[in-house]
Amino acid sequence: MTIRVLIADDQMMVREGFSVLLNAMPDIEVVGEAVNGREAIERVRELVPDVVLMDIRMPELNGIEATREIVASDDASKVLVLTTFDLDEYVYQALRAGASGFLLKDASARQLANGVRVVASGEALLAPTVTRRLITEFSRLAETPRLSAAVQAQQYGELTERETEVLVLIAQGLSNAEIASRLVVAESTIKTHVSRVLVKLGLRDRTQAAVFAYEARLVTPG
Repeated sequence: MTIRVLIADDQMMVREGFSVLLNAMPDIEVVGEAVNGREAIERVRELVPDVVLMDIRMPELNGIEATREIVASDDASKVLVLTTFDLDEYVYQALRAGASGFLLKDASARQLANGVRVVASGEALLAPTVTRRLITEFSRLAETPRLSAAVQAQQYGELTERETEVLVLIAQGLSNAEIASRLVVAESTIKTHVSRVLVKLGLRDRTQAAVFAYEARLVTPG
């Protein structure tokens, strides 16, 4: 199945460069472009791409707000944030808004294509080491309050003890295979636990699960 991609970036060279690289892949097709966040939202509604490559800093409406609106809609499009620096101060906000991960703008053609495939498959594009560093750093800088005790009790109180344990390990950056090894169970069992965690908490992917765990103080930075 061909993965349909929308590129949202106010720099023409970035859009054209990524288009050339992605269209060269047999399983990926760039179906549209947008020059700002507002146009990105309109194009997503029109084209319903599988993945949106979203720049954070754009005129009229930035990538964070555009991501929030896209994720809040009924569209199944996943957002992959584009950034110049891996510790961009806005990356954490974009993840909280619903982005499935982030990719550096100087990524190689292989990294770009693989990133699109990972996000399209429903996984989160955050390497374990990046997950730990990024969320630990920016959970301290989040502008909005952490989840209240009432919300915590209501939301993660529905998780079983094992599901809560899996959620904590996700937030620590462990992959399914690593979690399975840690808990001495089959990887397929962990996949089932992860799916149940996402459904019970109403989350889209592992990235959102990790952010939730930090904000609910199930895991503390450091």
